[in-house]
Amino acid sequence: MSCCSPEGTCHTDGATDESQPATVVYSVSGMTCGHCESAVTKELATLPGVTVIKVDVATGLVTLASERPLDDETIRAAVDEAGYELVGRA
Repeated sequence: MSCCSPEGTCHTDGATDESQPATVVYSVSGMTCGHCESAVTKELATLPGVTVIKVDVATGLVTLASERPLDDETIRAAVDEAGYELVGRA
């Protein structure tokens, strides 16, 4: 089987869903300041595969990028450990 279409265009798509980075935005309650941001960031940074953490205390949103999808309960446990509540996916 060829990677070329009948129109003569070529494409290769060797990537699988498991190798694609996953980005998810979560809503977290109780964050109000820079200390909150640091505490949540510190806990989430301990999770394996996390590559990017963006915490916006003004909106209560936390954006996570990881090498593979992360379980919501794992995220919830880390946020709880930091002293805040994971409301859910935004």
